Amino acid sequence: MNKAPLKVQHWLVFLVVAVLFFAWGAWLMRSSEVHPVANLQQWRDALLQPLAEDELTLRDLRAMTGGELWLEPRLDGARLTYRATLEGEEGEWALQAELALSQGQRDSLMAAQGLKPGDAELALDESLLDQMAAFAIASLNLSAPQALASERLAASLGQPRLTLELADGQAWVYPQWGLTVHLRGDDVALLHAVPRKAFRSR
Repeated sequence: MNKAPLKVQHWLVFLVVAVLFFAWGAWLMRSSEVHPVANLQQWRDALLQPLAEDELTLRDLRAMTGGELWLEPRLDGARLTYRATLEGEEGEWALQAELALSQGQRDSLMAAQGLKPGDAELALDESLLDQMAAFAIASLNLSAPQALASERLAASLGQPRLTLELADGQAWVYPQWGLTVHLRGDDVALLHAVPRKAFRSR
């Protein structure tokens, strides 16, 4: 007479075990899921894609984040860069973008500031930001926060089309965005982007 209740109990035990096993498996799946890098898709659309098409300007960068112009009187030629930070969920990303200048424009800037090659770099007056707003960006560096796992970047941008072994790590190459990602161990160190036309000529 007790067989039926026992049979029901066995089924209940089996059902409970099955539910617990399913819940455990779902928890494992969630805990092992790789989360994409917050904001990276937005930055890809707002920065990397326009730069790849040679359409990114200083005005576009200023619309995203405030920063400063720095003149670097290097021995191999003066450079004018825009430096700022981008706030991400993982922490601050350091942005440095080089403006596309002719040799005459470089020489004129150096003379106006009374600098010569090899002098210390100099932050320029804020008024120049408005004057140079339409200048194109020649290259862009984004330095990642520390301990940013490379698998999270791959979850955001997809797998690279090319992987290169470097002396100090590895590089992932995304030609569609003129982008090279420098890795240090398993972590992302730097994103370096240029227009596709410059990328192809290398």
